[in-house]
Amino acid sequence: MQPPGAAPLALLGVLLLRGVHTVLTLEIKVDAHVRGYVGEKVKLKCIFKSTSSVTDKLTIDWTYRPPSSSRTESIFHYQSFQYPSTAGTFRDRISWVGDVYKGDASISISNPTTRDNGTFSCAVKNPPDVHHNIPLTELTVTERGFGTMLSSVSLLSILVFIPSAVVVVLLLVRMARKSAGLRKRGRSGYKKSSIEVSDDTDQEEEDCMARLCVRCAECLDSDYEDAY
Repeated sequence: MQPPGAAPLALLGVLLLRGVHTVLTLEIKVDAHVRGYVGEKVKLKCIFKSTSSVTDKLTIDWTYRPPSSSRTESIFHYQSFQYPSTAGTFRDRISWVGDVYKGDASISISNPTTRDNGTFSCAVKNPPDVHHNIPLTELTVTERGFGTMLSSVSLLSILVFIPSAVVVVLLLVRMARKSAGLRKRGRSGYKKSSIEVSDDTDQEEEDCMARLCVRCAECLDSDYEDAY
């Protein structure tokens, strides 16, 4: 006859023993949500941390599950070499961008479409580390909207047109000040110094160069029209 409490203790021992075998010795992290755009390569990150050194027995498996479906599809396998899928939805579109020695098991998808939307999972086994969490990545591929393109145009405007406008304003202010000074000197009968005469000469040379550039541009346009 077992002493009182022996059965619960035995059960607890079994549970603890099982718990030892299911300790997670390998941890995997992925992005829960990834947004991609049609035709633009998208990266699916998978970072793992193992308590054991990486060997040639390490394996990586990526699977895909379409929305509203329980069917899974193997799209990538790694064991010393890369084995992307050669059939199915992702045929010849999966690329290896990871580095197992840095704990990186990431892949990328070329020319994604809206039909690639779904759930992806990354599984890594590095014996004896084979127990790990099963993180999932939800991929959403959409067309680039007008708002995104508008943002790019706005950024281009800020980087190009605004500095140009500032330069133009500064030049106009400088020209206005010089013009006002010349008018004031003309009204007062002020005689220019040799330095001021030199400044005027420089301005005339700049005006001459500007007219010459315009003339050259007109000649180029004329030559272009004659060619056609």
